[in-house]
Amino acid sequence: MAIRILVTGGTFDKQYNELDGTLSFRETHLADMLERGRCKLAVAVDVLMMIDSLDMTPAHRETVATACRACPEAQVVITHGTDTMVETARTLASAVPGKTIVLTGAMVPFAFGSSDGLFNLGSALSFVQVLPPGVYVAMNGRCFSWDNVRKNRQAGVFEPISPAP
Repeated sequence: MAIRILVTGGTFDKQYNELDGTLSFRETHLADMLERGRCKLAVAVDVLMMIDSLDMTPAHRETVATACRACPEAQVVITHGTDTMVETARTLASAVPGKTIVLTGAMVPFAFGSSDGLFNLGSALSFVQVLPPGVYVAMNGRCFSWDNVRKNRQAGVFEPISPAP
């Protein structure tokens, strides 16, 4: 059984533009990441968009939901910017029943070499294979239910909203 990977952009895929000193998008690094990680899973990759998650609109989120519903795979990993990842997860939780969906991203662009993106992608691919249907966020080696996670901007990590009992 294959896993569908949907690419939306985010820090995962940003690159440094030497001409103007900004971070921008060219193309996804996903194929390189899968090769570097020696991934042997059957995956199908769709690039839906290459945007910063702060620029995501409800229409963008509906595009992601539509792609999740339309793909034949029951297991979906979504690469996403960290700033609004939880908002997209919330949208998917009500819009896409019956599939296991794991959103992941990076705090540092993969192109920088010191990125957490490769680790987060590997974690997401592992989690999506073993979790029951639902929507999750995988960051920093941890997996969170969509309704019990937040980005702690001061610490630069994702954490549960309420601690486990």
